[in-house]
This record gives sequence, C-alpha cells and structure tokens, in this order.
Amino acid sequence: MISLTNVTMDLGVRMLFSNVTFLVQRGDRIGLVGRNGAGKSTLLHIISGERNASSGHVGKQNGISLGLLSQDLTLDLESTLRETAMQAFVEVLILHDRIEALQKELVERTDYETDSYMEVVQDLTDSNDMYERKGGNTMHADIERVLTGLGFEQIDLDKNLTEFSGGWQMRAELGRLLLQRPDCLLLDEPTNHLDIDSVRWLEDFLRNYDGAIILVSHDRTFLDNVTNRTIEITRSRVYDIPASYSDYEEIRAERLDQQKAAHVHQQRERERVQKWVDRFRYKATFATRVQSRIKHLQRMEEVEIDDVDGSSMQFKFPPAPRSGRVVVDCVDLQKHYGPKHVLRNINFAMERQEKVAFIGKNGEGKTTLAKIIAGLEPATGGECNIGYNTMVGYYAQHQADMLGGHNSVYEVMEQAAPPEMRPRIRALLGAFLFSGDDINKKVSVLSGGEKSRLALARLLLQPTNLLILDEPTNHLDMLSKEVLKQALMKYDGAMIVVSHDRDFLDTLTDKVIAFRKGELIEYVGDIDVYLQSLSQPPPPAPKPVPAPSLPPVEKAKKPGTPTAEKERKRIEKRITEIEAKTSDLEKTQHELENQLAQPELYKDPDTQKRLMSEYEAIKREVSRLTDEWELCQEQLEGVTT
Repeated sequence: MISLTNVTMDLGVRMLFSNVTFLVQRGDRIGLVGRNGAGKSTLLHIISGERNASSGHVGKQNGISLGLLSQDLTLDLESTLRETAMQAFVEVLILHDRIEALQKELVERTDYETDSYMEVVQDLTDSNDMYERKGGNTMHADIERVLTGLGFEQIDLDKNLTEFSGGWQMRAELGRLLLQRPDCLLLDEPTNHLDIDSVRWLEDFLRNYDGAIILVSHDRTFLDNVTNRTIEITRSRVYDIPASYSDYEEIRAERLDQQKAAHVHQQRERERVQKWVDRFRYKATFATRVQSRIKHLQRMEEVEIDDVDGSSMQFKFPPAPRSGRVVVDCVDLQKHYGPKHVLRNINFAMERQEKVAFIGKNGEGKTTLAKIIAGLEPATGGECNIGYNTMVGYYAQHQADMLGGHNSVYEVMEQAAPPEMRPRIRALLGAFLFSGDDINKKVSVLSGGEKSRLALARLLLQPTNLLILDEPTNHLDMLSKEVLKQALMKYDGAMIVVSHDRDFLDTLTDKVIAFRKGELIEYVGDIDVYLQSLSQPPPPAPKPVPAPSLPPVEKAKKPGTPTAEKERKRIEKRITEIEAKTSDLEKTQHELENQLAQPELYKDPDTQKRLMSEYEAIKREVSRLTDEWELCQEQLEGVTT
C-alpha cells in the first residue's frame, strides 16, 4: 500500500534518519517510537506528502487516501463542531446533491422507454449504492457516535469551535479524521489531549479499523493495546519488529544481549586464532595451516551491536521537610467562571506523604482544583486550607506559559533559585540533559520535551513536601517518563498528579480521585482499581514462555599412549579431523549468527528458540574441539621432540 525506499532526512546540522526502508500493508498497526527529536513527526509528514525528504522515495498505491493528525491545527475555527465533522463526508455530500439532481431529472422526463432515460436510472442506482457504501445513510449517527466517544456532549455539537480550548479543538480534528476513514491513518500523539475514558474508546475504534495505522505515541499501554508492529528511530537508524511495543522492548533487549554475546565470542575467537598463528608462524611444518588461519581471520565479518540511545535524565527529589499531618483541606470549595460552575461544594483533604491521582474528562475541574491548592487560582466560595509547614511545588500542564519565552534556560533556573542553590544550577541542568550551549537557549525555541525537563529541573530548586503535577508526561519520551516515575515513587512528600497515562500511574498513587460532573469519586488504590471498576478492564499480559534447556555436551576422551610413531600418526590424524570439523562448525555458526541478526526472525519465536539452541550447542562443541586440538598439539610436540 505504501513503500519507503532509502528515505533520508538531513537537516544540515543533524541527520534525523538515513536510508529508511519499509512497507505498510492494509491492516498494519504500526507504533512509530523513539526519543524526542528523533524525527518521528517528520517521517509522518514525509509519508503524508506534506514534507519532502532529503533523498529516497515514498511510493503509494493508486487511489490510496491518507489522513494526518498533526500537532499543528488546521481547522476552520469559524465552523461549528458538527460542521467540522461533516467535512469528513465531502464525497458523500456531493453524491447526495447528485442523487437529488438525478431524481429531479427523472420526475421531469417522460421518455421512459429511451436509452438515455435508462442511463439516468442506472446512474441513480450506482450513485445510491456508492452513497450507502460511503456511509451516507449513517453519517449523522456516526458523527454523534465518534464525537461523544471522544468526550463531547450532545449540546456541544452546534457550538462554534472558538468556544473550545486547544485540547478540545484537537479532539474535533481527530474526530473529523476518524470519520473520514482514510486507507491509512497517520496519528501524531493522538492521546495527548484525551482523558482515560476517551483513550479507551479510541483504542476500541482503532482495533476495529479496517485500514492501516501509523501512530506516534509515548503512551505504552495505548501502543500495546493498538499496535502489532513497532518501528523505532534511534541514532539515525530504524528498527522494524512485528510486535507491540512492550514485546518489542523484550525482543530488542534479547537481540542486544545476543549481539553482545556474539561480539564477545568473536573477539575471543580472534584472540585464540591469533595466539595460535603467533605460536606456530615460524614453524615450517605449520606454514599451510598458519595461512589458512590468517585467511579465516580476514574472512570474519565484524558482529555489529545496535547503537541504542540510552541517555536520560538522572535525578531524585530531595528529602521533603516535615509538615503537619494534614497538608491540604478543602471545605465546601466552589469555583465558577461566570455562569459556568466547574467545582461545587468540594470537600477534599490530604495527609502527609499521601499520593493521589486526579483523573476525569477535560473541563471537569482537575486542573482548576490543582491550581487552587497551589495558590495560583482563587476559589469562588468555600475554603482551601494549606497545612502547617506545607511547601508546594507546582508543575504546569502548559510549560510555555509558566517559563517565559524570552528567558534563557539558565535564566529561568537562576530566577527561581535561592542563593544557596545558584552554584549548583549548571550541574542540575546537566542532570536534565542541558549541557554546553544548551543552557543559553531561549525557552521559546525549546521543544515540548525540553520545556518539560526544564520545568522538572526547576522543581528541585526549592524544598517541597507537596508536589502538584499537571500532565507531567505529555511531552516526555518513554525513558524520561520511567526516570520521572521512579523518582516520584521514592519521593517522601505528598503528591497530586493529574494524568491520563495509565502506565505512568500504575503503582504510583495510593488513591484515585475521579472527577465526574462536579462530584469527586474516591477509589483507594492505584489506577488499576479504577480501571477494574469499568466495564472493560484491560486484558492480562501473556505469560512468558520458558526457553528450552540445552542438552548436556559430552566431554572429549583423552587419547591413549601407544608407540611413538603410531602415536604421532594418530595425533596428526585427529588434528586433521578436528580442524575439518571445526571449520564446518564455524561456517554453520556464522550462518546462524546472520540468521539471528535478522529482525524477521522474531515473528516466529519457535524458530528463534530452535536456532538459539543450535547456536549455543555449536558454540560449546567448537570450544570443546578447540581445547582438544590444543591438547593434541602439545602431545604432538612431546612425541616429535
């Protein structure tokens, strides 16, 4: 359906990716993953045709349709939500007008028996069939189904898009794209502005989608539930494995271990052969064998080890100063913006070291309550009391608004740092991957991931015992999210985290607070407790299949000791046999190494395990024969001297 051949993107100062080659078939569910800045979004734009690659070719099947969800909105904000959704049915609306015109023509004509009249009848029949196939009879129901699945209410359908926030406008764009049903969906971070319920609805929709899907996401659970193939961009190279993301990680780790083991074995083999060559180089009786071994060394192809980008943030939160038992206590809290009531009579309290997750639809008041507790937003009514010696650290969902675009990275840190922390600013920035000239970059030119890292670094400048984090993972890659999660799990203060990332929330909190139509519903435990309360809990992870054990290898028997001449001939014969057998085994071993390095192998676990067993058995046999060969050489020297 879509083919990429040697696609390269060179930005001049930096190579994003080189010689990318892969095929996209109908039914593929591809997770495009990699670190921030690796080129994932760029590759989506190249596939869609909105951007040209530096070199290479993107081929597309004739008549194929593609739909791209970009991070940059292209909506007509003067349209209503319903009108935006209707844009997905342009062809259907054209067909509708044509059907009406044909019907009108048939009513007005009286030449019922003519060929031209029958042609109009046939045209009308074909148009009606096409109208039905393209969803004309169900388009209004489909619009409501998709938009409500993405979190909109019935009363929202006829609102102008300007009445919605940027996150809801992105949902409208996603809805229009899903209703369009292109042959290939290209989705760039589709879950960034969705709540957990909408993400789960989107998962179901994409699982049943009959076209191909290529999606960029840092949401591990979403990737695992939707994709069946993973393509990773790392250090300008691309790795393509037919597996969901978590399975891909295991396969990649196993493959890396195999490559490292093969590399170590090859280096040992080189050293062993080189030692033998050095030992017998100047003995005339060994000249032929020495040359054979030298050629064997020259023929060895270097075992390559995948170049994996393992750079990540390295930090931990400082110990939290001791606070009173209750860190926050909200009593009959209310918040409204004009006639819109967001929070009504909210009663909420947290104790020292308690960790709580806020979940719910956008607009239900999660961020509003977080800001009120952080002292950034006044309540309209009721009370929000902060406990004795409670020190609040706040991480904003929209970092650009909080950091100041005209300041440099260093200036942002310097302005927030107390005098005693200023000497440590450079070291702290280095721990968050800002080094060298990076610290002089203006905030306005930073990527979303860089702004997130900077905001996290700034949190460490002041002591806190109540952390409030609003969507902290939105712009972080997988590795950075895991580092943040581990740091938060070790944090000994209280914490409120607003998030829809199920993998990030897993085991992180003691309590979940669900915001539902002005009410707070409490679930004791982590996010799994909440998910289990819903009608469709996620499927359990498959149990790993144990690898088969290898058969024991018999040890070589030590040869006997007859007369010297017979012994010399017997030893020389055995040496020749060992060398011939070792040569054959080394060829087979090299062939197996090549097979094990092929990504396609990992779609067939049984074959992979069988080849690994063969490889390990051959490696042991070569090692045994090598030991016997060296023993024979020592015996031969003793007989001939």
